[in-house]
Amino acid sequence: MTSERTYHHGDLRRAVLGAALDAIGQAGPDALSLRDLARRAGVSHAAPAHHFKDRTGLLTAVAAEGFGLFAEALAQAPDLQERGVAYVRFAAGHPAHFQVMFRPELLRADDPGLLAAKDRATAELRAGVAGLPDAAQGEDARLAGIAAWSLAHGFATLLLSGNLEDPVGERDPGEVFRGLAGLLFGQRDSEPAADPDRSTDQDRPTSPESS
Repeated sequence: MTSERTYHHGDLRRAVLGAALDAIGQAGPDALSLRDLARRAGVSHAAPAHHFKDRTGLLTAVAAEGFGLFAEALAQAPDLQERGVAYVRFAAGHPAHFQVMFRPELLRADDPGLLAAKDRATAELRAGVAGLPDAAQGEDARLAGIAAWSLAHGFATLLLSGNLEDPVGERDPGEVFRGLAGLLFGQRDSEPAADPDRSTDQDRPTSPESS
């Protein structure tokens, strides 16, 4: 009687992916090995290679799944700030995916599934930037997108690396990020209105002393 579990075809792939996420969560993606994953999943040594070919293929599948989940999370957010909140919450809720998704040297860059999932996530981020007023987008909307990405990604990376334990504590990291984004950008569109009863320098007649 074998000690290995019996899986349907799709269940085996899911079992190996699940074991990979557990391993990445514990030791990071660099320590991942197919042999260890087979042991964790209780399957034959050949099973991971059968479904993913090699370690790069497995990590690519993890990243593709992550970007798909990421795109779904972003799509639920109504504006750019809330997409930032969703970004941080995704990282906190899917740390193993997040560790792999932004490590291109670990992935098969031309994988169709990965490319499609990344395109969906990128489209959602760009949609958030497109919803900003023109003045907030600046001359190059791509740079506005990079600024927003840098803020959310930087916060998420610091969070996962344990550098925000003191300021975040037990609080929802998404709520902390929302407050941070509001602190930095919330007052940008609230310039004091001009007093209509006060004439501007342009409206005043020019005197010889001021010429």
